[in-house]
Amino acid sequence: MAGTGSGHDQSTDVFSAEGRVFQVEYAGKAVDNSSTAVAACCKDGVVVAVEKVHTSRMLEKGSNNRIHAVDRQAGICICGLLPDGRAIVSRARQEAENSRDIFATPIRGSVLANRVGEFMHAYTTHFAYRPFGCSAIIASYADDGPQLFVSDPSGTVAGYYGVALGKAKTVAKSELEKLDFSSLTCDEAVGKLASILHEVHDKQKDKLYEVEVAWVCDKSDRKFVHVPADMVPAETSH
Repeated sequence: MAGTGSGHDQSTDVFSAEGRVFQVEYAGKAVDNSSTAVAACCKDGVVVAVEKVHTSRMLEKGSNNRIHAVDRQAGICICGLLPDGRAIVSRARQEAENSRDIFATPIRGSVLANRVGEFMHAYTTHFAYRPFGCSAIIASYADDGPQLFVSDPSGTVAGYYGVALGKAKTVAKSELEKLDFSSLTCDEAVGKLASILHEVHDKQKDKLYEVEVAWVCDKSDRKFVHVPADMVPAETSH
């Protein structure tokens, strides 16, 4: 491959002269080209929302979910390659189960996020592996309060009040920055996040889509569940 990455982009165990690992950067492109996902950490919980593009009119509604519960109080939203994300969800569920088996307590959000990050990072350090082509948005509401984290393909983990990933992340992030997360409730966030996804959706390229929303909050008894469809605002015509 010609260009800056020539000779340095064939494996994850090779650094370029500038200290870059191109295979990890390429994995990040898979996230940037994926359906848009947004999340908000509110005063009473966490809300996660993602657009799901339908590739066929015959696709059953509600299939190919990008949001999954990993424990009673925690869940993950996958932005990027969905099959890669399933492996991450499976690992997160193992970590949550181990916490209950060994310590008899639900896993903390920060611990879960770091364990997921370690798992993803491991796939960037060996020539026989390739990085995961996705990022994981991790929502949790345990005794340490509502928490929102993101682990990217490199395994880097960071906490957020609000986050946007995917192909329309720039516009979505601008809308999130207008929100006051200290006073925002999860009920309000459901409508705002759904509206953001409807607004940034590419109606010319991806006409068929649905918005998938989940939350873990006081209203859900701190249980990570999908928000009922009748609570998610539909797209309005302009």
